[in-house]
Amino acid sequence: MAEDAPAALALTGPTASGKSALALALASRLDAEIVSMDSRQVYRGMDIGTAKPTRAERARVPHHGVDLVDPGERYSAGRFARDARRAITEIRARDRVPLLVGGTGFFLRALTHPLFREPAMDAERRKALGERLDALPPEEPARWLAALDPESAARLEGRGGSQRVLRALEVSLLTGRPLGWWHEHQPGPPPVPLRVFVLDLPRDTLNQRIDDRVDAMLDAGLADEVNALLDAGHAPGDPGMNATGYPEMIAHLAGEITREEAAERIRRATRRYARRQITWLRHQLPPDAAWLDGTRPMDELVEEVVSQWQAAS
Repeated sequence: MAEDAPAALALTGPTASGKSALALALASRLDAEIVSMDSRQVYRGMDIGTAKPTRAERARVPHHGVDLVDPGERYSAGRFARDARRAITEIRARDRVPLLVGGTGFFLRALTHPLFREPAMDAERRKALGERLDALPPEEPARWLAALDPESAARLEGRGGSQRVLRALEVSLLTGRPLGWWHEHQPGPPPVPLRVFVLDLPRDTLNQRIDDRVDAMLDAGLADEVNALLDAGHAPGDPGMNATGYPEMIAHLAGEITREEAAERIRRATRRYARRQITWLRHQLPPDAAWLDGTRPMDELVEEVVSQWQAAS
């Protein structure tokens, strides 16, 4: 392997673009193991609504980064980066190819633009703080952050991402120092060299796939899955439970909206999310990322990725 060769292959793209199917085909050709880059598939019990790989698929190809935490626990990009680095090292030690797959952009960026080394924080205090922050009105955490960490507040203003605000608050309150201090004094490890591929689709095609996926999730029992999570004691405000599909089904189960109204809300929310993903990918990926036409036959896509990966390796 050349000195500047990539350590792993990364396959990203918007939701419902076909990443999972292509990844399974690539894994067979490359003798790869899959590392999930999906911020929702880390949650146990959230299978249907996150389009998690099935047991049969996981038996066929080893998957990492799935079913790691309960819905009530936050899973940060920093934790993902540590877990993913460890998985990449272990997979390469087995002389196999690490194949990172998913559409969570800030997970990918945590590898290519490493974060600071997270300070140790007491788990019980962290949980108690998280419960208190989750109970606040939506605008209140941003006010707290503006007072405690003006630099982070200004950087996050207007960018959405309530989880980022809560994470910055958590660091400030539990360590007594703002995020910027940790970035400066606890720099992260070197970037992970990746060969990045992006699966792209025309907007109309992607929207149809999203609609089909939502219908399939409902038919597969999404309502039952959400009901089981609630019965297990998970609250609607838990970090994992705000994934698209879950708030809408919670509203349906509470009798607030019909099943079809819930389905339409999920479709709209998923389309909006896909648009945000595409915007992020177009502006944040390295210039050498390879964009793939997702309308092409699977075998052609596999051959293109395999060819480019082997040339880079």
